Amino acid sequence: MAAVPTPPAPDEELLTVDQLAERTGITVRTIRFYAGRGLIPPPTLRGRTGLYGPDHVARLGLVSELSALGFTLAAIEGHLRALPATAGAEELALRRALLTPWATEQAEDVDAAELERRAGRALSAEEVDALAGLGVLERVEGGVRLRGPTSLHEGMALLDSGLPIELWTRAHRIVERHTAAMAEELMELFQAEVLQPYRDRGRPPAERGRLAAALQQLKPITVGGVVTAFGRAVNRTIRDRLGER
Repeated sequence: MAAVPTPPAPDEELLTVDQLAERTGITVRTIRFYAGRGLIPPPTLRGRTGLYGPDHVARLGLVSELSALGFTLAAIEGHLRALPATAGAEELALRRALLTPWATEQAEDVDAAELERRAGRALSAEEVDALAGLGVLERVEGGVRLRGPTSLHEGMALLDSGLPIELWTRAHRIVERHTAAMAEELMELFQAEVLQPYRDRGRPPAERGRLAAALQQLKPITVGGVVTAFGRAVNRTIRDRLGER
């Protein structure tokens, strides 16, 4: 289903496709591809020139966030089809704030030779399996899928630490299990205490900007709180264990 055309924006807010590309960081070719798929509404025509407004900028920003989260094009199309036809720039900005990735995920497929070049040395099959167990990579046809250069660097440091790799793998599983549960619980809390009341009030336009700004603050405050709380918990555990002796 094609995106519904939006009302013309004031002239000072209208952009040519080149200006839209510069504003959003999305190439002209990709913008036109998205338009052809109905991901953004048609531009306002002035003669033979297509002009784009704030709603186009906001919708492209939302597409970028969905893509960064790993959504396929088909899934992005499905998400956008579910949006109200009247969703404007502020509503789209709020949805984008809700979807902004909390961590950069730069998956990249490389072959065995490139993996070893980046690792800085040859890797045995067991070491590749260990890196997979640490969440650094996963095996795919023809090679591996890396989760980012930083993850590979950290994984290599663990392999070369001299400690049993099974120790690090088990530690990784513990962290994954507890952080997944914490993320789920925090999202349920935010959904129940913030988003649902906002929806129950009919999504008042006056609250959208404030809610979007609060969402932008949620990430650094929460991440910082988790790091601090974990550090304090480790300190308490060390004191408790030493006290037992």
